[in-house]
Amino acid sequence: MKEIAYCVYREDEFFVAQCLNVDVSSFGHTKEEAVSNLKEAVELYCEGETPDAFAPVSEATVGRELVNA
Repeated sequence: MKEIAYCVYREDEFFVAQCLNVDVSSFGHTKEEAVSNLKEAVELYCEGETPDAFAPVSEATVGRELVNA
């Protein structure tokens, strides 16, 4: 078993869960559903992958910045 780090944010009517260890995300109608779906998606992603495809994350910060876009 491996521990994943993730962030959850709201996008329109869904919550999106983004994994920080691998480039995988999922969504749901609740935060709990989004995280549950993310766990399943990461497990499917990791099937058959080499162990180095999973990057350990020790610290995470969520921030906001303005950009000219």
